[in-house]
Amino acid sequence: SAVPLAHVVLEGRRDRPPLVLLHGLFGSHGNFQTVAKTLVRRGSGKVLTVDARNHGGSPHSPEMTYEAMSLDVQHLLSRLGIAKCILLGHSMGGKTAMTLALQRPDLVERLISVDIGPSSTAPVSEFSAYISAMKEVKVPAGLSRSAARQLADDQLQSVVKLPQLRQFLLTNLVEAEGRYVWRVNLEAISRHLEDIMNFPVFHKPYPGPTLFLGGSDSPYISSRDYPEIQRLFPKAEIQYIKGAGHIVHQDKFEEFITAVLNFLPQV
Repeated sequence: SAVPLAHVVLEGRRDRPPLVLLHGLFGSHGNFQTVAKTLVRRGSGKVLTVDARNHGGSPHSPEMTYEAMSLDVQHLLSRLGIAKCILLGHSMGGKTAMTLALQRPDLVERLISVDIGPSSTAPVSEFSAYISAMKEVKVPAGLSRSAARQLADDQLQSVVKLPQLRQFLLTNLVEAEGRYVWRVNLEAISRHLEDIMNFPVFHKPYPGPTLFLGGSDSPYISSRDYPEIQRLFPKAEIQYIKGAGHIVHQDKFEEFITAVLNFLPQV
């Protein structure tokens, strides 16, 4: 059953369709705050940034499939009285967005998938290792937040080699009732890692305009995905932003904003 998703609404132009932004695995709505503010400032409709289930401020649930995550967003749209939106998702959020568009094309005016295709991704193994390492982290109560993060950072170092990735994972270390905990539901994520890395089977294509926006330095949207993109999203265009890795909106912010604005319906 659907969980009520935590979200932030930024009011934009009333005559333009609302945009809904969905973050990736281990992320939160905060990943898209600067993007949201910039889009609104440059004349978009209102923008919603959303926390997926088991992430950020959203409730935890043992289920973690794309069907479940899609249903959560459908419920949010209906709760907010949004009949049709432009859906943008990054990575796991991109797969949720594609799932929703394929299930309920009537709710999605346009679709933007950031650096992810409708196929299975990265080997599960490295993520399993990250999750195990996160579960092992021990931080005593009573430390300041920066000291707690530093300690957790040291403990993750041997498994999570990239400092930027550690910093990203550590945004999930929060203080609750005087002790430090992970706000992401590591149990549910590790149990459903296969589901998260895969993509559900669909037969009926999404007929709306679709943009696949990849990073030129990322392997996530490759020519191997083109036939499946073509089959499920016949109106898709595929663009790569030069010099961007997987987190396109962070690596090449301006270019990302421009690509998104150019794809929005022109008034």
